[in-house]
Amino acid sequence: MESKILSQLPSTRHIFFIFLIQFMIGFCIFSYVRIYDDTSIVICPATTPELSDEAKNKVVILLWTWPFGGHFDLDNCEELYGISGCYLTANRSWYGQADAVVFHHRDVCNSIKQLPQDPRPPNQRWFWFNLESPSHSPRLGLMDNLINITMSYRRDSDIFTPYGWVETVKEPQNFTIPPKSKLVSWVVSNWNPSSKRVQYFQELQKHITVDVFGRGHIPLVRDKKYSTISQYKFYLSFENSQHEDYITEKLWSNALLSGTVPIVLGTTRENYERFLPAEAFIHVDDFPTVKEMADYLKLLDSNDEKYQQYFEWRRWLRVVGETNWSTHYCKACRYMAQNQNYKTIRSVAKWYK
Repeated sequence: MESKILSQLPSTRHIFFIFLIQFMIGFCIFSYVRIYDDTSIVICPATTPELSDEAKNKVVILLWTWPFGGHFDLDNCEELYGISGCYLTANRSWYGQADAVVFHHRDVCNSIKQLPQDPRPPNQRWFWFNLESPSHSPRLGLMDNLINITMSYRRDSDIFTPYGWVETVKEPQNFTIPPKSKLVSWVVSNWNPSSKRVQYFQELQKHITVDVFGRGHIPLVRDKKYSTISQYKFYLSFENSQHEDYITEKLWSNALLSGTVPIVLGTTRENYERFLPAEAFIHVDDFPTVKEMADYLKLLDSNDEKYQQYFEWRRWLRVVGETNWSTHYCKACRYMAQNQNYKTIRSVAKWYK
């Protein structure tokens, strides 16, 4: 029996060495493999990558998260907007070499642990990016004394990233009003009975017919949105909250790109007029009562000449109403190329509210 046991020792030692080699190989592979959590965020390796030829002599901008998890091209700034000199990446292993890091507020606002836990490299600038209104931007205080650059729809941001805008054209253009067969429409996804916009709508529909599209209402196919809204003379561009400069795709895209007249409920008329002509829209505050506004819409419906006056401004102005994430992040690239100053914002919350 003892001789049999001894005869097995070389085999046992052989198995041990095989296990040891497999363990070492596995450990080495694990050190370099990128591991993804349930939000597809890269947990980067301990080592910092070497600068690629593509990134050399460029400003490195790190997207700490993909905004709302949506992916898009990061190398098209020069092609689309003529902005060069930056290398945009969403790979967190670049953190130690990044000249700037962009934080999309809604993706990191739940906890300080969602921000980088390693020390910030010297002179690295942190960008705070947010397109939501203060009413829908929780825990703003989390960013106090951390942020260097602000990016938002607010005109007083370091980087102004609006939902849309108008541009002057060099030559007068002919704008053809789409054929109209219906009166008022509204596309809404967030139905809050206590909100100002829903309460205004409920009073308005007592005096005039409004076709409502969206969840819980008339179904609307995404690629039919513009063609559907264009059939209506008026569109309710009602914001979910009222804040300075908060003018969203409800006006720029839904109404203006569809070729209809927006009826706006949001910030003040004066604020709207900083972004587009006074005759381009109807403001709910223009009328003392909801009934008086409904009566005015009926008047415009019966008077083509008066209605068409709401489109005359389009001879000299072109609407840019379809923006995307690339549009905004490329502006961060341009800012880094043009601004070398370093500052720290004490309270994002105090400024934003």
